[in-house]
Amino acid sequence: MIALGSDQAGYLLKQEVIKYLEEKGLEYKDYGSYNEDSVDYPIYGKSVAKAIVNGECDRGIIICGTGIGISIAANKVKGIRAALCSDCFSAEATRQHNDANILAMGARVVGPGLAVKIVDTFLNTEFSGAERHQRRIDMLED
Repeated sequence: MIALGSDQAGYLLKQEVIKYLEEKGLEYKDYGSYNEDSVDYPIYGKSVAKAIVNGECDRGIIICGTGIGISIAANKVKGIRAALCSDCFSAEATRQHNDANILAMGARVVGPGLAVKIVDTFLNTEFSGAERHQRRIDMLED
């Protein structure tokens, strides 16, 4: 199950992500926001993060205007490794090397076509399991 969250700036891009997930038959839970009315992004970043650490969802996708604020909010939750990605290479690398469990994107940074490619890359790339990468993740978690 994939957790989704956005503020008002990320709402429309989140709808594009939802369309992609539904086309692929992937299960998701939308933690808001649910329209373009002004809201506070930390609420949604933390809601998605908590859903992952509580085991309700396996991975998350969060979106705000730049992706910066919402990723900072998510990373405040212990056990979360949210990565802000604006390209497919970064999405692949953060899964392989960091075992990132949340993808953050900026709706004012990436367009819908690229965003869907980034999501696809993030969801279809596995953690490499290399000892050096696991050691570094363990260091982050301590």
